[in-house]
Amino acid sequence: MTLTLAFVPGVTLTKWTRLWEERRADEPLGFLATTESTQAAALLDGSAQVGFVRLPLPPEAESELSVIRLYSEVPVAVLPEDHPLADQDSVTLADLSEITLHDNQGSLRDAVELIAAGVGALVVPHALARQYSRKDVVSRDVTDADETWIGVAWRTEGETAEIEEFVGIVRGRSANSSRGGTIAPRKEKVDPDLQIAKDKPEKKAVAKPRGKYVHRSTARPQGKRRRQGR
Repeated sequence: MTLTLAFVPGVTLTKWTRLWEERRADEPLGFLATTESTQAAALLDGSAQVGFVRLPLPPEAESELSVIRLYSEVPVAVLPEDHPLADQDSVTLADLSEITLHDNQGSLRDAVELIAAGVGALVVPHALARQYSRKDVVSRDVTDADETWIGVAWRTEGETAEIEEFVGIVRGRSANSSRGGTIAPRKEKVDPDLQIAKDKPEKKAVAKPRGKYVHRSTARPQGKRRRQGR
């Protein structure tokens, strides 16, 4: 069965899908575009096996899905280019309180069209603002709005070796890492490079510095005693 990846707007999959293609060239991936309102359903009904989702998910979906947070998104306000707030480097929610804010659950393209015409504003993650950017609108950071998170999710009961391997790629697992067992989202693996660095001081502290010091301290007095004897 083809491993299908669901993804919400604003997520770039290239770095992970490229690694999959290098390791599993004979198993092409499938793709399914979703929205925030359909992202959980796509995983629960089996339309996709792995999803890149914008958190939070509905409580009823969280009980059936395993989720790993990947990165946070900065919220921005999309404004008409000639709006007074466009001259500021950033804005607050209070600055936007008297402006009509469009619902970001609908068509973002239509919302940006209205904003370009001078109607209202929109608060969205920066990745979405960049995706729908145009010359007659600007985006400004909203300093006191809550950040959103992008995560990777899959059905806990439907976990397969393919899902495990792809999630491993997302988490940075190398091609030589062993597979098998289940994924533990909240348990980070030990980085072997860190383990080597941790072991190095123990080797240095064993005998070399002390042995060198003892050799010098015992050799010099012996030489002096011999000269005195003569």
